[in-house]
Amino acid sequence: MPRVIVPAGLSMGPRYRYVRPPDPTPECYEIHLGDDLVELTETEAAVWAAAFVDAERHAKLEVNRESLIRLLETAPQPEPQAAEIIDNLIGRGLLVEFDTDDDLEPVFRRHKLLPLGEGLGSTPEEPHLHRIGHSGQPKVAVPVDVYGLWSFSYRDADLWKACVLYADDTENVEEGDEPMEQTPTQVAQDLAIYLPLLIAVSCAYLDPTSA
Repeated sequence: MPRVIVPAGLSMGPRYRYVRPPDPTPECYEIHLGDDLVELTETEAAVWAAAFVDAERHAKLEVNRESLIRLLETAPQPEPQAAEIIDNLIGRGLLVEFDTDDDLEPVFRRHKLLPLGEGLGSTPEEPHLHRIGHSGQPKVAVPVDVYGLWSFSYRDADLWKACVLYADDTENVEEGDEPMEQTPTQVAQDLAIYLPLLIAVSCAYLDPTSA
């Protein structure tokens, strides 16, 4: 059962001081997280950003707390306190761990999924996959159910509620068709497989609910 780690929140970049002459060192780095604008030190921001780095491994569900620590400890500029900083960011809700095969309801109830990038649709060659990207360039291709959740779930109170509503498609079934008969758990697990890659390529982000 792959346990993964992903960043939460939306980067707002560095903030510099109002001083002359200009100070080249940022005062802090800001992350939009729920109703807050969280301030990170340069080191904390670098650790948070490192969780985006390896999109290929995110696609394989291979990025977890241990692999992230190894990445930071063996970087050209090693971070010796990687484990402590990661734990701190997890505690502050800036990094999120979950098991893609386990009970996703608790973590999905605590977050919303917000879309970034562009919906680029499907292709004649792969009509079963819908692409998401930036500036017309696809970054990820996902099944139609994941594409639907990516584009609409921001309207719901939390990501689990979005999965519940998506699984109950009885109102949208045309006469003569059969409901898809998926449970919220199945919908959530289908999404969880693609969630790390969607976040790693900045096509979506997790935001904590206000509750």
